[in-house]
Amino acid sequence: MAIARVALPVGAWQEFDYWIPDGLSVGVGDVVRVRLAGRRQAGVVTGIEPSSDVLDRVQPIDSIAGVTRVPAEIMDLAAFASEYYQAPSGMALSLATPPLVGTRAAKRRTVQPATHGVTASTRHASNDAQRAAIASIIAAQRTFAPMLLHGITGSGKTDVYLAAAAHFLAQGDQVLILVPEINLTPQFEQHVTNALPNVAIATLHSALAAGTRRKHWDAAASGAAQIVLATRLGVFAPMPRLALIVVDEEHDDSYKQQDGVRYHARDLAIWRARKRDVPIVLGSATPSLETWARAKAGRCRTLTLPERADTRSRLPQIRFAPVRGRDSRDGLSRELRDAISQRLAAGEQTLLFINRRGFAPSLKCASCAWESECPRCSARLVLHRQPERLRCHHCGHIEQPPRACPNCGNVDLSPIGFGTQRLEQTIRALYPTARIERVDRDTTRNKDAFAEVRERVEKLEIDILVGTQMLAKGHDFPRLTLVGVLGADNALYSADFRATERLVALLMQVAGRAGRADLPGTVIVQTDFPDHPVYQALATHDYGRFADELLDERAAAQLPPKSHVALLVAEAHARADVDRFLDDAVDRGRALQRSEPRVDVFAPLPPAMARRAGFERGQVLVQSTRRSELQAFLPQWREAIAASPSSTRIRWAIDVDPAAF
Repeated sequence: MAIARVALPVGAWQEFDYWIPDGLSVGVGDVVRVRLAGRRQAGVVTGIEPSSDVLDRVQPIDSIAGVTRVPAEIMDLAAFASEYYQAPSGMALSLATPPLVGTRAAKRRTVQPATHGVTASTRHASNDAQRAAIASIIAAQRTFAPMLLHGITGSGKTDVYLAAAAHFLAQGDQVLILVPEINLTPQFEQHVTNALPNVAIATLHSALAAGTRRKHWDAAASGAAQIVLATRLGVFAPMPRLALIVVDEEHDDSYKQQDGVRYHARDLAIWRARKRDVPIVLGSATPSLETWARAKAGRCRTLTLPERADTRSRLPQIRFAPVRGRDSRDGLSRELRDAISQRLAAGEQTLLFINRRGFAPSLKCASCAWESECPRCSARLVLHRQPERLRCHHCGHIEQPPRACPNCGNVDLSPIGFGTQRLEQTIRALYPTARIERVDRDTTRNKDAFAEVRERVEKLEIDILVGTQMLAKGHDFPRLTLVGVLGADNALYSADFRATERLVALLMQVAGRAGRADLPGTVIVQTDFPDHPVYQALATHDYGRFADELLDERAAAQLPPKSHVALLVAEAHARADVDRFLDDAVDRGRALQRSEPRVDVFAPLPPAMARRAGFERGQVLVQSTRRSELQAFLPQWREAIAASPSSTRIRWAIDVDPAAF
């Protein structure tokens, strides 16, 4: 009786044995349906054995799921993700399988391969720098060659991707393009369709219906899809003729999964490119410090695009205005108000950027200083209007705003700070005839809502856009000539060591929306600290110098990428349980430290949010100057933690290369 070893998407680290019924042909990589503790599960076969150590308890496989067999390449990728990110193999392999839906839904439509030759058309004639970048990518075919495509906003990085992709597609190969945001996928897909009209494209992201996602997954696996355009989960897409990987906006935090298997899609894409011996292009105007450090060390070739692709376009002028100047009105400086009026008179468009949704970040009592706080999180409740509610943006808690202060009874409760709703209200009062649209998570919940707004902007049906970082990247509006930035100083007070790196990236992205065609652009940033290095980097459009300075700071502080870290994160309803668990984990880690002396285990420290959704939270940081030594330490530490009696009352995980701590 043959036995199949099956990895299931559960928290257990072991795999499970099932016997293969007669007449059922099962092989490694097959997705099968089995039963575990009475519940039906889908898992991936990782091996076929002649017998089992627990033969008397082995159950039969129910059926084969009828989806594409996971190829060996993807099995290896999932195994690496499991090992590196300290996650059970079944959970890692679940990322490498398509949604299990009915046959009818999966076969409703198919992705048809192209029937014509592949040539790329670009929006603008390629300049010398673009042609050199395209030639370098093509020359690297059939070899592992990591390349950083560092281009200013509007420099035509997308055109470079697609021109290089056309070469590989003409040879019958496939290309994987990763993008960070779901909202950017339809727009990017349109760029691909316009440039390569005869190419079959499959899209993969979590917002797709299960049947559609299954169909596109199958198209990638069969080779029918020549380009796979995907968010982070696409790094696991099976592609038998994969010849080029592109990671657009490689610096974006969206590539880092924050729960389950806490993988980073960019880093897995690099690993996959190395194993497959194909070039990989990491594109960004503001590369992550990890990628910048690789390039500085010669482990990643830099391809530079120093000019905008549209020869009519120039980088925008950057100006600063005080937050609380004498002529400020409702949070808007006189300079910004005048600039908006000028654009309205000229028939041009304005983008006002504030990275806070809602009406105001807090509601406060003018008498006793009471503030609206979430009962389940260590965070303030955000005031929303239409309908009027206090909302927690972390756990989803909602309540009615009080009529009077719960502490002292004072009825004078004031909204503190600005959010997108309040800014929209202010703009409507200042410019009553302007056509204004707010774009944030609240206004784009419905399917196609964001696409409809983009279409109206392109048709010049909107004068002023008010929005969050959803508007910061990837959008090309020729008549948008003014960008106003509010509230950026808040990030300068963050305890997150990556805060300034993220702020520069965000500001350069949003500033890059201005002046994309023949009309000159202007960016006005309201700040109390115009001389801060962040704003000076923005003013000079010199990200490279700023990144070099940040690397020096990280080296002095021994922070990533100059060191390698992992976090043990834990949460429970009782603070005492969290503290007991973390103290024990530190003791067990330091006991192992005697055999791994180059790994530092620090005392427990509170996260930025010590309580979330009713759970008390804590974390322990471990650090090493050598990645190999940290990787040798983590499995031993994980096993020691799992053996602790206190671990059974705690939800815990190890986060390798965390985005923040």
